[in-house]
Amino acid sequence: MVLVAKDIVEKDFLSLSRSTSAFEAARQMKAKGHGFVIIASGGGAPEGIVTEWDFLAKIMAEGIDSAGVMLGDIMTSNLVSVDGNEGIDQVAQIMTQKGIRRVLVISDHKVLGVITAKTMLSRLKEYIDRVSSQIARLQSPMY
Repeated sequence: MVLVAKDIVEKDFLSLSRSTSAFEAARQMKAKGHGFVIIASGGGAPEGIVTEWDFLAKIMAEGIDSAGVMLGDIMTSNLVSVDGNEGIDQVAQIMTQKGIRRVLVISDHKVLGVITAKTMLSRLKEYIDRVSSQIARLQSPMY
């Protein structure tokens, strides 16, 4: 019972074009409760990501009006992604090595979803609880 990326991927994510204003993106992020937005090309291929940290560091801290900033101006285009069949141990290792909290799960140049550190931790807890329960049952004497 090995968990892979497609088992824990969050399929609900916000995707906008690079020409969307940062102000509009922030409104949509707030409405949906997301801390990031995926920037996708017209064909749906991922081009970048903008996180809440990008808003803070690249707009707010610089005193820039977010209405005049487009997502393409502040996005990180160095996307880190994994295949859906990648084991979550590998996903966790990639996140740790790269110092990131989000990894895209990609198939055929399309985003299937996103794995966040929060999701990873909650799913690992569920997995550990299930495995612990199975071990306890196996160790219990059968009467």
